[in-house]
Amino acid sequence: MADFYQNGVVTTLHNLANRPTEELEAELLRFSQKRPMALILPSLYSELEGEALPDIIEHLKDVPYLSEIVIGLDRADKEQYKSALKFFGKLPQHHRVLWNDGPRLQAIDKELTEMGLAPKELGKGRNVWYCMGYILASNRAESVALHDCDIVTYNRDLLARLIYPVANPMFNYEFCKGYYARVADGKINGRVSRLLVTPLLRALKRTLGDNEYLEFMDSFRYPLAGEFSFRRDVLNDIRIPSDWGLEIGVLSEMHRNYSHNRLCQADIAETYDHKHQDLSLHDDQGGLSKMSIDITKALFRKLATQGVAFSPETFRAVKATYYRIALDFVETYHNDAVMNGLTLDIHREEKAVEMFASNIMKAGQSFLDSPMETPFIPSWNRVTSAVPDILDRLLEAVEADTSELLE
Repeated sequence: MADFYQNGVVTTLHNLANRPTEELEAELLRFSQKRPMALILPSLYSELEGEALPDIIEHLKDVPYLSEIVIGLDRADKEQYKSALKFFGKLPQHHRVLWNDGPRLQAIDKELTEMGLAPKELGKGRNVWYCMGYILASNRAESVALHDCDIVTYNRDLLARLIYPVANPMFNYEFCKGYYARVADGKINGRVSRLLVTPLLRALKRTLGDNEYLEFMDSFRYPLAGEFSFRRDVLNDIRIPSDWGLEIGVLSEMHRNYSHNRLCQADIAETYDHKHQDLSLHDDQGGLSKMSIDITKALFRKLATQGVAFSPETFRAVKATYYRIALDFVETYHNDAVMNGLTLDIHREEKAVEMFASNIMKAGQSFLDSPMETPFIPSWNRVTSAVPDILDRLLEAVEADTSELLE
């Protein structure tokens, strides 16, 4: 059971009483009369054939308060899209599958690309961005949750606790970040968050001095969680990265657009596990290695927008400070694991820290070499300003795909 301690500048909503899921859902069903709710599921077609997503759909079938479920489908040909329509057809809620690789959505993407308004690379960020556009176009929901499709420990309580803070009409939260303990199979997981992000934030604070943004970021207990919820109006202004910096980018946008008392984090799961990425010690273009570089660059870019001037000497100081803090954390996590009867391989932990330290320098050099790099996808406000009917056309394309291929 969690404690009630509030750390940092963002409100933490704990799981103090383990309320029954049915009780939470009954409240959410009442809230849905004033704030209709939707769920975004960014998915690869391969996940339909995996272990996690079929189980997630079985749980979602019994969720009574959702007005809409929007699935972004990547890496699917025509036959696979038709198969996906049948797969998600089990859902009793109104739902739509965005066939991102289909000719209609590809035509929209090509038009926006020619105007410099489309995502620049494939990935979760692009998928989520188009799903957000569809939510705006359909106008069915006021509160929206988003979670990954590879959660192997999924249950309805996770979704209920995730969307509750932005769905309750008595609360004024615009955004909620989910968090949880990354413990499964007798091990502590979540290496990028605990061995890169947290010690890097502490190193930046020590190197650069007091910084309100770094304090804000350090308030989140699991900043890389792929689960968050938001009010519909958030979707108009948000600019999200299309690379692995998505979660850091979303938090940075919340910091830019809203005061702290409109944001919160909620404990959404006692146990959480999902598909694990390879550490990729010898390949900085894949796995956790590429992820760590993208995340680090996202933090550097945000600090630069606040007037922080970076140099090679700055990055060397940050890297050295990070390395010492991260190694201390390895001992901390090892002792925590031992006391709880868990295992933690100190050698593997320190190998990860060494790689992350090296990647901090790579991220810094990349930042200096490409000062004009802008991985952020334009906000939907900007896109609709340039192409006023784009949301209507997105809606029409999805409906046309559905009616044409659904048998």
